[in-house]
Amino acid sequence: MSNDGVNAGRRRFLVAATSVVGAAGAAGAAIPFLGSWAPSARAKAAGAPVRVNISKVEPGQQVVAEWRGQPVFVLHRTPEIMEGLKKLEPSLADPGSKESDQPTYVNPEERSIKPELLIVLGVCTHLGCAPTFRPEVAPADLGPEWVGGYFCACHGSRYDLAGRVYKSQPAPLNLPVPPHSYESDNIVIIGIDEEKV
Repeated sequence: MSNDGVNAGRRRFLVAATSVVGAAGAAGAAIPFLGSWAPSARAKAAGAPVRVNISKVEPGQQVVAEWRGQPVFVLHRTPEIMEGLKKLEPSLADPGSKESDQPTYVNPEERSIKPELLIVLGVCTHLGCAPTFRPEVAPADLGPEWVGGYFCACHGSRYDLAGRVYKSQPAPLNLPVPPHSYESDNIVIIGIDEEKV
């Protein structure tokens, strides 16, 4: 074969330039592809701890926060509510919360770190509906025995104001207590265990 008229320097330049452009194109295509594997900022935030200011929650009131896409009920219980919890124990399926999902550092009967503050996931343990907060006593639709609590309208499950399920309900367990801790008297952190603070 003859190399007459072939410029070897030009050939090397064209091969090198084509290789660089090809590598840049491959890298340009790979970066978005690999980036799609990383979780989005929204996904990262969904699992992040949530700070809830409880300073303005009056006794008898509840606020709802969101953690990991689920509602979290934060209830400021009155002394009357706390006194009534013991009286309900014979009517409850698991009054000592032995079968229920909760951290070991909460009181199993009151289901809280601080007795006056209940923090539970607002997700019925039957099929995942959101129970409603029904603090009134003896409403017409719930009957004369109702002393306040949570009612799941999906299938009728009833919980007391400690999130404990009554006997003979579709829901098998008490409302779950999420990991939580207190940053101060007014700030609760949902998603970080008390022991790790």
